[in-house]
Amino acid sequence: MTLAIVILAAGEGSRMLSKKQKILHEVGGKPMVQHLFDTAVSLTNIPPVLVVGNGGSGVQALFGSRAQYAVQAEQLGTGHATQMAKSLLAGTSDQVIVTYADMPLLQAATLQKLADMQAETQTAVTLLSVLGPPDSTFGRVVRDDNGRVVEILEVAQAQRRPNAADLLAIPEHNAGVYCFAADWLWDNINKLPLRQARNGPEYYLTDMVELAVQQNLGVTTFTTDDTDECLGAGTRTEMVAVEKAFRRRATSRWLAQGVTIVDPDSTYIDPDVTIGRDTIIWPNSYLQGQTAVGQECIIGPNAIVRNSAVGNSCHIEQAVVEGAVLAPGTAVAPFTVIKNP
Repeated sequence: MTLAIVILAAGEGSRMLSKKQKILHEVGGKPMVQHLFDTAVSLTNIPPVLVVGNGGSGVQALFGSRAQYAVQAEQLGTGHATQMAKSLLAGTSDQVIVTYADMPLLQAATLQKLADMQAETQTAVTLLSVLGPPDSTFGRVVRDDNGRVVEILEVAQAQRRPNAADLLAIPEHNAGVYCFAADWLWDNINKLPLRQARNGPEYYLTDMVELAVQQNLGVTTFTTDDTDECLGAGTRTEMVAVEKAFRRRATSRWLAQGVTIVDPDSTYIDPDVTIGRDTIIWPNSYLQGQTAVGQECIIGPNAIVRNSAVGNSCHIEQAVVEGAVLAPGTAVAPFTVIKNP
């Protein structure tokens, strides 16, 4: 099965109150959209399609020719944004995953499981779901008495129905990530109804689920047990939660691989950092960028190591090391700055 991936990246992110597009803000050591891009290229040889708005030059500058670009000139919703990718992808793959650029914690393994389930079940749509509380703003996955998915109901839609309380109490929520049978998607994407949203008329990608149900083609779900994967970063407050989730993921990973982290809450490790066994990381330490730390090192307290290669048995305490290569056994004196261009 060949897979194409569409990343919806046209949102302006006005709630950030920033001159910079939301998805270009860094979180977890990279621009938000780069996390999704890196995940996409790890899953398929087809260059990802980034659906950008009129101000998408920053995204294009970031990825250049490594991606394909579709422009959504009018902000008419997620369904409309996906329509913009049709001319680039129709007839090129068996499956299409559509996801948002502001969900940087999505993991390749989860997207692969989503694609595998769609291929196995041969349904028109397989969507990613997550369990959440009644006050969640995510759409609800509504099922019939036989457990079959019948619709995705947004919160505003649910609130207008007589049984609103029951609908909002549904614990299975739509994460906004879909794997479609490609031919079916492109044959039906222009059939979406135009709905009146809070900011004007929009085409909802969630309505593809209802189209599949109407055509008796079936909809399946894959439920992630990692709620962090579904965190979005639409505001600076939400970025804080996403950053903390990246830190939890990084420290948990290295604790499980033989690294001692004295205080995970005050330790910052970027996703591309590597660390050898029996290294000890003391509080207020930052390992950033493309950094490789060897075995049996002592890092911190109060150390910053950025884009550097640190040999085995090095000791860096209260120092800054940037763009450097440290030989095994190097001891960096406190209050030292080693910075190479």
